[in-house]
This record gives sequence, structure tokens and C-alpha cells, in this order.
Amino acid sequence: MRNRILFSILLTVFSVVFTVSAKQEKYIKHTVAKGETINTIAQKYKVTPFDIYKLNPDSQNGIKLSSVLLIPPTTVAATTNTVATSVAKATQKGNPPTTHLVLPKETLYSISKQYNVTIDAIKEANGDLLKDGLKIGQTIKIPASNGEAVVAVSTPFETPKETVQETLKEVEKEAPKGEISFHVIEPKETKYGVSKRYGMTIEELEQMNPQILTSFPIGMKLKVSGDAPAIIPSKVDAPTVTGIKQKEVTPTSSGKKYLQEYVVKPNETISSIATTYGMSESELLELNPELKRGVKTGMILRVPIISKKEVPKPDPAKGQGNLIKNINTNASKQLALLLPFNITKIENDTVNTTQSRLKKDKFLNLTLDFYSGALMAIDSAKVLGLNIKIKILDSQETKNTSNVASLVTQENLAAMDAIIGPFYQANVEKLAELVPNTPVISPLSKESGKKYSNLYQSMPTTDLLRTSIFDYMRAKGGNIVAVVDPKKGSIKQYIQDMQKGVRIVGLNVKGGIVADSLKVRLQKDKLNYVVIASESTSMILATTTAMLNAQKDYQVQLVIMEPNETLDYEEIALAKLTKLKLLYPSLSRPNESDVANQFDVKYKKLNKILPNQYAIRGFDVMFDTLIRLSQEKSFAETTHASATEQIENKFDYIANTTAGYTNKGVYILYYDEDLTIKEAL
Repeated sequence: MRNRILFSILLTVFSVVFTVSAKQEKYIKHTVAKGETINTIAQKYKVTPFDIYKLNPDSQNGIKLSSVLLIPPTTVAATTNTVATSVAKATQKGNPPTTHLVLPKETLYSISKQYNVTIDAIKEANGDLLKDGLKIGQTIKIPASNGEAVVAVSTPFETPKETVQETLKEVEKEAPKGEISFHVIEPKETKYGVSKRYGMTIEELEQMNPQILTSFPIGMKLKVSGDAPAIIPSKVDAPTVTGIKQKEVTPTSSGKKYLQEYVVKPNETISSIATTYGMSESELLELNPELKRGVKTGMILRVPIISKKEVPKPDPAKGQGNLIKNINTNASKQLALLLPFNITKIENDTVNTTQSRLKKDKFLNLTLDFYSGALMAIDSAKVLGLNIKIKILDSQETKNTSNVASLVTQENLAAMDAIIGPFYQANVEKLAELVPNTPVISPLSKESGKKYSNLYQSMPTTDLLRTSIFDYMRAKGGNIVAVVDPKKGSIKQYIQDMQKGVRIVGLNVKGGIVADSLKVRLQKDKLNYVVIASESTSMILATTTAMLNAQKDYQVQLVIMEPNETLDYEEIALAKLTKLKLLYPSLSRPNESDVANQFDVKYKKLNKILPNQYAIRGFDVMFDTLIRLSQEKSFAETTHASATEQIENKFDYIANTTAGYTNKGVYILYYDEDLTIKEAL
């Protein structure tokens, strides 16, 4: 497993090095012709569809006639000994302006820095071309700076002759198996994110790396415990029952016959664990020889119990309101889980192997992740003794098609007590219409379409996210100020219509923010929430700089209403966001509790990787549904109980004014100055 992980990481590194270092002019611009598909275009240029998707993320949702795609150099060209490995800047006086091919994630700010020119100069040189912003695949003019044109220079080198196995050996020398690995901090990473990735606590990460107590700089090499998750997951197999596993063993010197699994918590020692279970340290070591190398948080140990009668039952999940206390296991219930495996397509695919399909089919990966989490929930339900029969069915769906109608007839879905799925909103609504007396839970869609009395939207909508953050700010008695990009006309209208009293900051003639315009709207006797709605790097930088300058006289906090990818760019320093305690609404929360850590440990043990957001979502939606089905009340009546919380998601269903139910379980989170993400109280 370790070699597979390292090999995946190495492949990623090689890919990044090539992408960053290759000359701009090596990319080919292809205009989509009638009848062409990603596969036919890939074959034409001797590249893989995955290569095209990587440079053109939007193409994963389909390609349109006459749209322009960036095509990378062919695989043959990439393996020659002229691969570029470094980019340097050189200047040549008197040269005319150069051009630049816009790549994914690039901004006017980053391009201006690369060529040492101003953003305004680039805009002026390109006229109306940039009136709608940068677009991937555009060729833009770069004006000369002070009469000098900037040219990219690459240095060729011989392709290394070492085999992958030899390279892996070198990496393993630096990261001994089963002990310590290394991680390089990437832009926008936090202590929480890194520790979560390696199955550690923040405290453990700081103990191993004291230098991060006061800072967390990009590029720093950290010591981490254990292995990073593999990039491409293997096929998901059905896991065994979670919770405490028992087996008979030969009696130890302690005379105790049965064993249970125990997950080590932070700050525990051999002595404290042995004392908890009434045994000596030597007896604990006898059962767990691996402890001779030291105690690590998350280790799964074997500890004795006296008899089967004393096997402790799993602790009731926290945050279940009154539901967990009133489980009814007498009546048998039926649940169907509809997931888009699209097995028929996989079986009929004569071009791609399952492994190659996993590499490029993000939707399939998402489905398998969700499925693996759902299986964990099913096993946890078995431990609790829930009496529910579950059918797992292939919905064979795309955004516009599914086999929902045939499944309703073939599998008698109308007789189910509840159904989870499908994924796409249109397909969920179709199912709700066909089984009007059965609760249908939409697991992943944030869309809001037709209303049906039996439809439960488990994902809070975008409007609900926006409303939640404004409700929070008002509850705190804050002064709310908004900086809205001219391109965000719909958001400005939303604020004016739905959020009365919010003071919108005026912009200059070029659509930029003026520091004084912001400052005059701040109040000294209140916490000033500054809501920014913009994807412009320059506007975000100007706003955050103005806020930092105002901190000596005012209390200010930066706020966003929804996820903003621009904040992930390196130009916007994480230090700025933490100093301004970036506040935002979220569908999920960071969870460092013992329950969450044990879930991570067990998931990794079963699937060889740590769970991602979709695996956790799969567990949370499935387990919440199973608990609601195991009540004396009807499914609809369980929504009147207090909100439930699982690993990362909250379920607080409310009845819509027209029909159906919406989950208003939203978390308000913020970036703290210790580089962690916390829930705002």
C-alpha cells in the first residue's frame, strides 16, 4: 500500500513539474468540430482524455461546438529529454510586446507579476477582449514594461534513467516505513487540514513540528505520522461490522479470555491504558507488541474484557437529539439506496480499463466514495441492532436520464419505508413523483426545483447558506458592510431586496474599491462585518488591505456568503485571512472529537485511505436516515425533534411553505489566528 501511495504521489509531482515548467507555446488550441468528443480529440493529438480534462476543467460537463480546448504536448513529447524544469525571466530591450496563453487558475494579478507589468496595462493592451474577465485558452497581449519585453526561458535536461522502483527506495529512505513521513505545506493549507489528512491531531502535529506554533509558512517541510491517502482509491469492498469486534483467544497471564478493540486517544500512555483495563503494562505489551515502539494517537489496540456479558455496547452517537434514546428495533423497515454506478457503461467500455476509468471519471469516484461511507453507516447500524433491510441499486443516471421509472416497478420501491438518492435533482424529483407516499432523501443536490410533500433536501440550498450568515451577523448586533463586484449584479440585488440595512460600499469609476469609502461605513462601537462578493484578486487584496489598516481603530471581520475559489490563490496570503478571522457559512464542520477520529481510523483500516468529504457525507446521510427510520414515529414526525449531528454534517429539517422539507443545518465557521478552522458561537 505504501508503495502505491508513493507511486501516486510521484506521478502527481512529475505531472505538476511538467505543467508548470512547459513553455506556453507548446500548448495547442483546438476548436471543437461537429461530432467530435473528448475521446476522439485525445486520439487525434495522442494524449489521454484525463490530460485534456486537467487543462480544461469545464469540459468534464460536456463540450460545445466551436468551443476552444487547450491540448497538452503529446505523451511522446513529454518523455523526451527536452522537458523544461525551470522557468526564468530574461529581458530584451526593444522587443515588441509578447503574448500569453491563459491557463487554468491564472488571474490578471498573477500574470501581471509574471511579466512585471500592471493589471491596467494588460487591460489597456487587450481592449474589449477582457471585458468579461479572463477565460482559459485566451491568447492575450502582454505590453512591454519600460521598453523591455519579458521572455520565458526554459532549461532542458536529460530524463532521469532511474526506474520508478529506485526512486521509491530513495523516498522511503527519507520517510521510514511505518514511522515518519514528510509533507510540504501548500498554499491555503491549515493545521487542521494537514493533521486531518494524516490521521493526526493538531496537538500531535505541533509536537512533531514546534516551528509551526507561531507560523505556518508555505513550502515548509513538516514531519507527519503515517501515510498520506492514495490519490486513486481502489475498488470499494463491503467492510465488516464496525464498532467493537470480539474474538476468543488463548487466556493471557491476566486470565481474561475475550478481547475488544480500543482506539488510542491523545495524550494517553501505556500506563494509563493498562490502568483503565485493570492490567499491568507487561500484560498490555504482551497483547500489543507494537507498543514497544511507542504509543500513537489512533492506534488500534487489543485490550481484554472479563466475559461476553461485559462487552460494552457502542456509545450512543452524540448530537442525535432525542432520536437515539427512542430506537425501536421491533418493527422491520426497508430502505433503498440508489447510486449512479452506471455499471452497464463500465462493462460496455472496450477502450478503458476500470483503473483508467477511475483516473478520469470524477463522478464515478464521487459515487464510490459516498458508497464506502454509506457502508460504514450500515455496519454501525448493525452494531446498534437496528432492524432495517437495505437494497443498494444502480440508478444508471446522468444529469438528464436515469432508470428510476423501471426501478420503481422492478424493485417495488413504493413499498420502501424510505429511499436515499438518486444524485441529480431532476432524477430525485422524478422518483418523488412516482412514489408519493415514500420519503425520498436527496443526498447531494443543492438545487431547489419542484416541490413534493415526500421530498427531503438533505443539502442546504445556496439561498439558505446566504441567509444563515446574515442571520448570524444580525444576532451578534454587528454593523454589516458589503463590497460587491460590479459583475455580481444578482448578489447586489439580493442584498438590497432581502437584507435590508446592509451598507454597500461605493466603487470608483473603474469598479475598484476606495479605502476611504469603506472606512466611512465602519462604526467604532460595533463589530464591523465586511461582506465581500467578488472573484477579482485585486478587489479582494484591496479590501483586505483596507481592513487591516482599519484594525487599529475599528473591530473588523471579513465575511463571504459562499465558497470562493479566488481565496485559494497564492496571491491572497493565508495570514491576511486569519488576521481578519474570515467568517463563512458551511455545509460541514471540522471535527476533532474522539468519535470522528475513530471513524477516520476505522475507515482507513477498511479502505486503505482516509475518508474525503463525500465518504463522510455518505456515512452521515445514511446513518441519519437509519436512525430516523428506527423510531416509533413516522419519518416526517422525526423532523420535529431537535437537529441531529453526525461526523461533519447537521440535519435540521423544516417543512417548506409549499411542500416537502429542507435541511437548514448550516455551520458558521471562521479562520482563527492559530491557523485552525473553528465554529463561531
